[in-house]
Amino acid sequence: MSAKPVIVGGGPAGMSAAMELARHGVDSVLLDEASRVGGVVYRGPLREGVVLDYLGERYRENMQALHREFEQYRNRVDTRLDTRIVGGGDGELFALTPDEQVEAIPYSQLLLAAGCHERSVPFPGWTLPGVIMLGGLQLQIKSGVVKPLGRTALVGTGPLLPLVACQLHRAGVEVAGVYEASAFGRLAKEAIALLNQPQLFLDGLSMVAYLKRHGVPLHYGWGVVEAHGEAELGEVTVAPYDAEWHADLTRSRRLQVQTLAVGYGFIPRTQLTQQMGLEHRYDDDGYLKPVNDDWQRSSRDNVHLAGDIGGLRGGVAPLSMLLQLGKLDQAQALSRRQACLDELASILRFRKGIDNFTRRGRGQLALPARDTVICRCEHATRQDIDTALEQGVNDLISLKMRTRVSMGDCQGKMCVGYCSDRLREHTGKRDVGWIRPRFPLDPLPFSAFSAIDAQQTEEI
Repeated sequence: MSAKPVIVGGGPAGMSAAMELARHGVDSVLLDEASRVGGVVYRGPLREGVVLDYLGERYRENMQALHREFEQYRNRVDTRLDTRIVGGGDGELFALTPDEQVEAIPYSQLLLAAGCHERSVPFPGWTLPGVIMLGGLQLQIKSGVVKPLGRTALVGTGPLLPLVACQLHRAGVEVAGVYEASAFGRLAKEAIALLNQPQLFLDGLSMVAYLKRHGVPLHYGWGVVEAHGEAELGEVTVAPYDAEWHADLTRSRRLQVQTLAVGYGFIPRTQLTQQMGLEHRYDDDGYLKPVNDDWQRSSRDNVHLAGDIGGLRGGVAPLSMLLQLGKLDQAQALSRRQACLDELASILRFRKGIDNFTRRGRGQLALPARDTVICRCEHATRQDIDTALEQGVNDLISLKMRTRVSMGDCQGKMCVGYCSDRLREHTGKRDVGWIRPRFPLDPLPFSAFSAIDAQQTEEI
């Protein structure tokens, strides 16, 4: 019996791909590390009976519609939740199952829709309890788990800032202020691009109006300087930023807050694609992304990319898989692909406008002090990195060997972005290398190794 197509990631891109395959009579295996499908955006509350009115009616309707549609195809989708992919190769993946065993999962075709993770930005005090990633905070309130403690400030860049501020305020949280690092003038320059999605544009205006109406300060061209506290966060310093995000400390302000949410955007989760040896390239924003063609195929024809790691053109990938499986002929696949691309064109123009508005400034790299921890796993500081650069280090692998950055459990997810930025600034090179993740991608419990030993003993 031949292996089924496997989809990694149960967010909207992975769910849509599974449904498209099912509509053409193709069974698939859908793997996700969460306990519910829907991804970070549409997973919904973790407990039954939780009502998330503060997220808005449109959000609730979209989430429920996606889950209802997916339920229609459940019998053709082998959905395996609480399953974490810890490695992969040509023809099979390795997953940590809910019963803590490592299982090999063969695939004929593979669609990777593993999503993204938040970009970490080190600054003095960023490791204090009470400082949290903006997306992580939103996930908490979307799941109905917990609201942040006390007065909350939001800093960073991008449309998630006002959105989360509105959601927090509706949930009863005291929002001390929203500090957008990019100047309003830069946003105004992207108005034409943003009008490609009129409803999203109007939603943005309504969020700004909501904050103004409820007295929540929204400052453009302002950003974080430092978080203060002993055992936990007590205050945060913010200041005006110039066009390159250098802080004007002569005009800084201190805010008394108990929670600071920091959001500087997202980068694709490429740990698995790197370990599999797929071809990658540098994005203009300094992160690594896997190469894919007009069919969303990676450097291996039977491995496709969708969602955040595939350039948001997720609807094309299942069409390519169906073409390879003989469920669509070339003419049908080309016609469907063009319709999909036409539908996405305005979204991609809108996204380009957002990317231009939130383009990071070089001043962000100057935020950490000499003793600011950059690599939280190995406790490597900015001074450690500065010393390595002074000694002639000019690529990531050498920096890793000299300072131990990225050698911890997270394998660089938290620190590699800053380290790459510093190296590119220091050397003037676009490509300073990257750190390929090791197997396993995430720590394994001892019970998993016991299961492997038992299996090997039985085979002997």
